[in-house]
Amino acid sequence: MKSSHFSSGRRQFLQNMAFATAAFTVPGVYAEELSLTPRQTEGPFYPDKLPLDTDNDLLVLNDKITPAVGQVVHLGGKILSASGEPLRNATIEIWEADVNGIYIHTQSPGQEKIDKNFQGFGRFLTGSSGEYYFRTIKPVRYGSRTSHIHVAVLQGGKRMLTTECYVKGEPKNQTDPVINRLRDPKLAELLMAEFKPIPGSKTNELSANFNIVIGQTPEEPRGRPRR
Repeated sequence: MKSSHFSSGRRQFLQNMAFATAAFTVPGVYAEELSLTPRQTEGPFYPDKLPLDTDNDLLVLNDKITPAVGQVVHLGGKILSASGEPLRNATIEIWEADVNGIYIHTQSPGQEKIDKNFQGFGRFLTGSSGEYYFRTIKPVRYGSRTSHIHVAVLQGGKRMLTTECYVKGEPKNQTDPVINRLRDPKLAELLMAEFKPIPGSKTNELSANFNIVIGQTPEEPRGRPRR
């Protein structure tokens, strides 16, 4: 079991998130349904072999002492239905490249430079509040892609959504080929999260809030590595 050495940062993040998501927790607060989070590509590097450690702390792998390299981010939010109801027992997965732009996938270029201390993939099961939380690194740019974290939401054993979380204000967002598939700027804005400095952090840790709204139609099934 991993230690709780990041609990203070997590506590600060959850306090901030409580204010950021307050409106979403009240049924009927919206006369119309919430906008669904746009679907985005899974990309070619969903892990082809999942790590033995798949918890929500991507900075420490199993019981290793050395953490991953990168700026620490406390990422979280709520998973909601279109009517604004929190979704419990929803599994959220995230995966992203390490600080060198390399994924935990055998075909991801540069495997000889991969950060072996970065978990690269994590899961979290929501409770009654629909909240989720991960500790990871701030995503990096690589190739033609802007900084991003891949996200998938599963419920009842079915994948309901595949999307990406982007860094709001990142200049490369303007030319990213995946973002530009969304013709409506308002849809792209739903995928942007502010990565804010945590007050008092001595190591420049960040927090990011990314709420996800899913519909009732599952995605088409596709091959996955064994869980």
